[in-house]
Amino acid sequence: MNTPGPVLRDIHLPPDPSWWPLAPGWWVLAALLLIALGAGAAWLWRRRLPRRRWRQASCELDRLLDGHADDAAAFAAGVSQLLRRAARLREPDAAVRHGEDWHATLRRLAGGGVDVRALLDLDDVMYRCGAELDTARVTAAARQWLRRVLLRGGGRA
Repeated sequence: MNTPGPVLRDIHLPPDPSWWPLAPGWWVLAALLLIALGAGAAWLWRRRLPRRRWRQASCELDRLLDGHADDAAAFAAGVSQLLRRAARLREPDAAVRHGEDWHATLRRLAGGGVDVRALLDLDDVMYRCGAELDTARVTAAARQWLRRVLLRGGGRA
């Protein structure tokens, strides 16, 4: 005999899986993407940093030229200070060098093609009252020197 069994309902499927929380693979992919974005941003920042430093130094040199056009000693002191700050990026102890050590640092960091003699005269002009200074020559030499030092790769940050 056929006895009716229990009344069964029709088969129903479970609900679709939710998109949240994400599976572990998506979390790993998101972490790798964030790391890649951070590394790319750091690389771009380090690549643009020398240009940014060069623009700032060039603007400061222009401000010195405008602000101290009639005062050779103040102009020489400002340019010397700017050169020392830039040299410190390549050689940390460059700012405290004096005399021939500083002159050797100027020559070494300039490489070739820079009128270093104009920059070496800054020390004399800073401390001599009424000294004459060819500001155009010094500005051109300082601009060339700064370009070589700040735009050359491999320096300290």
